[in-house]
Amino acid sequence: MGLVYVALLLLVLVVLKSKRTLDAERRRPGAPIHTSALTRLTDNARDAIQIRIQSGSGGYLSRAKLDAAGLKKQPADYVLIAGIVVAFAGAIGFLLGGLVFTILMCLIAVVSLMAFLSVLTARRASKFDEQVPDALQMLSGGMRAGHSLLRAVDATAQESEAPMAEEMSRIVNETRIGRDLGESLSDVAIRTKSEDFGWIAQAIEIHREVGGDLAEVLDHVGETIRDRNQIRRQVKALSAEGRMSALVLLALPVVMFIALLFINPSYAHTFTSTVPGYIMLAVAVVMLSLGAFWLSRLIKPKY
Repeated sequence: MGLVYVALLLLVLVVLKSKRTLDAERRRPGAPIHTSALTRLTDNARDAIQIRIQSGSGGYLSRAKLDAAGLKKQPADYVLIAGIVVAFAGAIGFLLGGLVFTILMCLIAVVSLMAFLSVLTARRASKFDEQVPDALQMLSGGMRAGHSLLRAVDATAQESEAPMAEEMSRIVNETRIGRDLGESLSDVAIRTKSEDFGWIAQAIEIHREVGGDLAEVLDHVGETIRDRNQIRRQVKALSAEGRMSALVLLALPVVMFIALLFINPSYAHTFTSTVPGYIMLAVAVVMLSLGAFWLSRLIKPKY
């Protein structure tokens, strides 16, 4: 119970803290700042995590992965939040069923956090791909109106919505501080995993080397991208039934096991208190993982 209360308190102070509050230094310049012991503990933990991340690659919560998901805070903040969520889930599991449920809930929390980050990344990349044709049309239109390439990119950033506006603004800002435009464009294509935008970056880079009518080149690239998007939507519609079937097949065993915990606890107790039960659970997890991998290959056609 103590871990539950601590996790809830940190959740309120770190995650649910209002983003509209001004810092004490801006409200009262020169006034001494008094912080609580919990705030100092949280700041010290975050600083220690940030130092650890900077000394290494950052792992799954690196700055590059967070940028791809559209998350703006530092990796240390999300590592701290993830630790709070895992501790909270472990405490709930311990209250429900002891050590086995503690381990199970911690694993579920870790997998859920990783899946949540992957979903955010995929959703942002998908939305970016949908915005590429319109952004490309604005780029070519701006250049036909007589604007330079960088000015057309800036205008596209102002007229577009996120995430296209964020990426275009980042290109403009990086170029203004001296970075090469081609490198910034290529980084956007890598960060968003957009093959279509990679074509745009290559077309612009080739035009900078050999010259020519860039607006006409971008129009041709835009036609190709629109045709690819049409095929992509057709494939997505044709594979919708398979994706739904895969989701039901993967979720059914897990849902049934959780239902058994509440409907017939004595029956489910065999799986959580005996060695054969542990073996069966381990085999079930391995088989579900293999089935999930196989189904993911079947419902993800290449075109």
